[in-house]
Amino acid sequence: MNKTFLISTLLLLAVNVSAQEITLPLWPPGKVPNYQKTGETEKRDTAETIHISRVQTAEMTVYMPSKRSSTGQAVIICPGGGYVNLSYSWEGTDVAKLLNSKGITAVVLKYRLPNSTSNIVPNLSPLLDAKRAIRMVRFYAGKWNLKKEKVGIMGFSAGGHLASTLGTHFDGGDPNAADSIDRLSSRPDFMVLVYPVISMSKSIMHAGSRNNLIGEKPSDDLARLYSNELQVTKETPATFIVHATDDKTVPVENSLLFYQALKDNQVPVEIHIYPTGGHGFGLALGKGYLETWTDRCIDWLRALNR
Repeated sequence: MNKTFLISTLLLLAVNVSAQEITLPLWPPGKVPNYQKTGETEKRDTAETIHISRVQTAEMTVYMPSKRSSTGQAVIICPGGGYVNLSYSWEGTDVAKLLNSKGITAVVLKYRLPNSTSNIVPNLSPLLDAKRAIRMVRFYAGKWNLKKEKVGIMGFSAGGHLASTLGTHFDGGDPNAADSIDRLSSRPDFMVLVYPVISMSKSIMHAGSRNNLIGEKPSDDLARLYSNELQVTKETPATFIVHATDDKTVPVENSLLFYQALKDNQVPVEIHIYPTGGHGFGLALGKGYLETWTDRCIDWLRALNR
């Protein structure tokens, strides 16, 4: 690991840990993979909820419960936004605070988006950032009162595609890497997918997410690579899925196909399909019993932790 980056990160941790909220860059300066410097600037819209686009600096913000309340679990949250922006508060910080209140360390991931001109190969950056986030949480697990084997990923919509991509395209780390973080596994220990984009198949795909990630006319091989229902193996982590039948943006078949693939590979999976709710309901506050999806998720997370 870059020594200057490590020292500055540790100092930041020491200063901010008492506040129970820390924001850290994912990559050392000058060491960002798949990045080229441009004149592009990051944009943040705060009119109603926070939306971030043209991400230039990938970061993660860690929300920690008190040591006495901590379950030892950590959940990295990938906000949705069709791979064109990040619904950072609605599907990020709001969710983090809920998890935090249940004793779960929550990490909101501000990942790079493929439509940024600062990418060299557009489709690579989101997954590189998600892998790095998992490794970093494991690296700092001791300092954050976490268990290294209890680090999972959660994603909403296109963020659900990123989460499921990580869960089917992880690696064991590079034991020879100069950066000690990169020696750690990027496999999540569990996944939570909320109205996720899963497939790049034309019949059920979310065209916006597909076009932004891999282009309007991707090769068959690239489309298959990012159709995560086709990438499930017995090593894919246990998964919790939530979707609404009347979702007209990301058809429920995305979740159903992923559920079937997990079941076929004997991967533990729990799925909750609600009759109504549409797309992008977030925590579903005020939406009747759909609001209880978070209770079912917390129950599932607690059962994993026994």
